[in-house]
Amino acid sequence: VDRASVDMIPLHGSSCRSPPPRQRRPSNTPNTSWITIVERSVLCLIGCALLLSSGNSNNSSGNNRKSLLIDATALVFKSSPSSPLLHRHRYPRSNSNHCCRQSTISSPKIRRLHHLSSSTTTTTTKEDIQSPSSTTTTHTIQILMSDTGGGHRASANALRDAFDELYPATGTGGGGNTIQCDIVDIYTDYGPFFPFDSFVPIYQILQANPILWDIGFQFSATPFGLKFNEIMLELFCFEPFRECMSRPVGTTSKRADMVVSVHPLTQDIPLKVLNFIDSDGESRDDNGRRTTPFATVVTDLGSAHPTWFNPDVDRCFVPSDALNRAAQERNLTPDQITKHGLPIRKGFWASTTTTTGAEGEVDDESSQTVSETNGGGGILGGLLNLIRFPGGGGTGGNEGGVSGSTSSSSSSSPQPTTVVTSESLGLTGGGDGMGGIVEQAKAMGNQLTTDASTTTTTTSSADASYQMVVVCGKNEEAKKALSSVEWGDGISVQVNGFVDNMDEYMRASDVIVTKAGPGTIAEASICGLPCMLSSFLPGQEEGNIPFVKDAGFGSYSGDPKEIAATVSTWLSSPDRLANMKENALRAARPTATIDIARDLAEMLFSRDLQ
Repeated sequence: VDRASVDMIPLHGSSCRSPPPRQRRPSNTPNTSWITIVERSVLCLIGCALLLSSGNSNNSSGNNRKSLLIDATALVFKSSPSSPLLHRHRYPRSNSNHCCRQSTISSPKIRRLHHLSSSTTTTTTKEDIQSPSSTTTTHTIQILMSDTGGGHRASANALRDAFDELYPATGTGGGGNTIQCDIVDIYTDYGPFFPFDSFVPIYQILQANPILWDIGFQFSATPFGLKFNEIMLELFCFEPFRECMSRPVGTTSKRADMVVSVHPLTQDIPLKVLNFIDSDGESRDDNGRRTTPFATVVTDLGSAHPTWFNPDVDRCFVPSDALNRAAQERNLTPDQITKHGLPIRKGFWASTTTTTGAEGEVDDESSQTVSETNGGGGILGGLLNLIRFPGGGGTGGNEGGVSGSTSSSSSSSPQPTTVVTSESLGLTGGGDGMGGIVEQAKAMGNQLTTDASTTTTTTSSADASYQMVVVCGKNEEAKKALSSVEWGDGISVQVNGFVDNMDEYMRASDVIVTKAGPGTIAEASICGLPCMLSSFLPGQEEGNIPFVKDAGFGSYSGDPKEIAATVSTWLSSPDRLANMKENALRAARPTATIDIARDLAEMLFSRDLQ
């Protein structure tokens, strides 16, 4: 059966389709024999010894040893009838012409594509690249990620939505170009066996135990840990990843024209796969023959794992100066690095409020204001505004019974102040566990009840001085526990599970209490929302705390009572709260998603011009 004729499962967005994930091995498939297990174990030990002994040597003997070992590994796996690798495929193996398409382009390093205008006699402008045409040209992008945390898929979806906005399926508005996306959880769908196909449940266990997470994070960031990770992934995941990256994208019958990574473990091996495919199977190393553009979009904020940064990528998009420096420490050159911000959900791209934008941006050594960015009408036009939200906003916040805060309003009647307590939105539990959000919400409720008793004699919940929204995500136990709490007078409490209108809740709020997730922090800054950080994953999210504190729009504490007291102090000082809101807006990057998508598209279109 031709792969192009297989039904596609549509993703969200009219122009983005992807094939269904591969089918798991049937339960009645014979298990791997003990002989095979012993073979693999011995091979792993020999492989580690050989590759580590060659170290970083560039001599031919080291490279030959490495190639011989990898070929032998593939042979052992394929020779075992019970090997899971043979039961992995939903589709028949594609022939060599499909997996390793003939390279018709001879070019220098692809990462220099965005400098074509300076290296050729004929200048190519963005208008030339996107000039209107009578026919629609379909381009394809494969976005690699893993659901180890909600931010990776959220970033992938945000980029897909931005491509839909800039280059719609109709071919209008994108110079006759349209982009189709293939978002792949490559480890869950193509990991050959445990632990590679079980990264998500392993992540959930580790993030619920911060000590274990810290040990794993720190070890994997050492030179030995990085080398060991590279060896294991290349030995066991190269062939499955090659199958994934050779599959047709969207409505086309060809593999992706470009690959984008939004996960730290989807740089090294995907780059080797592309080198192998574009060189017709001659080499896995970066030998200048790769013609498929590859870009990394870092979804961490203040700190990041070293595996995010591979000097062989064509572009690396970072959200902050801290990660710009981290990328250069990993040998990326300044012309490979672009700083726009974090890709965020579509609901945060713009606001229905039109007011004066914030001036400048923090954490920017070469500052430029957002007003310098060009855009059109509708959503893209709204991206030009860095919105000031008086009292946290008040637009769109009435969804779900939440009153918009108007602390700076001249209204004579007292208005509720909204506090959103959030734990790892969209995830099960979170780094702080169920007890974290329950205890934080109770402490916050008690503190606001006390504050309300000193400022008003009202006992009706309809006229409450404060209101608090607790978003538990998929933590049903926390939601059930908090729903049964009898809250005090002067405070109205709403307990929610997973919500898909978090942008509206944030814009109706004055303060957010949340774990130090990079996406939530970026979204809160766009809403001008001070952040009280309550927990973090060691290493990965630890750098987000100084990012918020140094920018002047938040603080951190792991003690629920201290969290409540700090928020109470903020709410009792309108001038301080207003200053924090201004600082949050200065740190905001509401145009980041569109900026990244536009740059990626220009890389793709430039490649097609060669």
